[in-house]
Amino acid sequence: MNKDYYQVLGVNKNSSQDEIKKAYRKLALQYHPDKNKSKDASDKFKEVGKAYEVLSDPQKRQTYDQFGAAAFEQGGPGGQGPFGQGSPFGQQGGYGPFTYTYTTGGDSSDFDFGGFSDPFELFRQFFGGESPFTQRQQRPTYSITIDFLEAAKGTAKRVNIEGKSQTIKIPAGVDDGSRIRFDNYDIIIRVKSDPKFRREGYDVVSEKEISFLQAILGGVIQVETVQGPVKLRIPQGTQPDTVFRLAQKGISHLRGSGKGNHYARIKIIVPKNVSQKQKKLLEEFEEEGKHKKGWF
Repeated sequence: MNKDYYQVLGVNKNSSQDEIKKAYRKLALQYHPDKNKSKDASDKFKEVGKAYEVLSDPQKRQTYDQFGAAAFEQGGPGGQGPFGQGSPFGQQGGYGPFTYTYTTGGDSSDFDFGGFSDPFELFRQFFGGESPFTQRQQRPTYSITIDFLEAAKGTAKRVNIEGKSQTIKIPAGVDDGSRIRFDNYDIIIRVKSDPKFRREGYDVVSEKEISFLQAILGGVIQVETVQGPVKLRIPQGTQPDTVFRLAQKGISHLRGSGKGNHYARIKIIVPKNVSQKQKKLLEEFEEEGKHKKGWF
């Protein structure tokens, strides 16, 4: 199997998360054994799932770029790899409407996906539990638009469906395009973009502006996250585009516990206008720096 996950998905190292998501969708549909009956389809489907699971997560992608696929295999750096030992989905049988199953030849509860998630469960979650291959009884489907923060933290909405007013609960962690099944109808979630936050899987990215002086001297700043404001210590000499990771301050996992991370990218604001006194001080600052063989 080709272990270059970028080549597996047909993308490159500079590809965006949206491009990676589109590539996975195309290849997962192409190689899913419910559709593709070739003998190597299952192996290719699993490899595509592995590649997507790593590259769709910014932190895992960074680890992969540094150490390669070996970091995510059992026995690789860090013991059993970042995904842990075994899979919580290692059970024989179909998932949702999908018909393909793994056969372990023994106790199916012992099946191990090599430290990765079950590729069929990953596929099911990606498509919101709906099979793109099978016909099913048509259920009424509605859409609702919510704000970015409502999707991140969960919300309750009063809606009118089939002439009846009712309250629906939307769980934390839903994304644009998520489908939620209620008693006798489905709702597709549309999430508005946010001017401050950008979502990358369960992680959130934002930009934080600091002053020229703060970058030089350091200090404590406040960063807005979807989980509320967080104080962040900026070290002296912070450079433009430095990224700080705020653990567990991202999107709540839709299934299971835990949260993604928040990544704050630093933007340094350089003053456009300075007074004569400020100019003189900066010139002295530059001159003194020459005697110290530079400031960097």
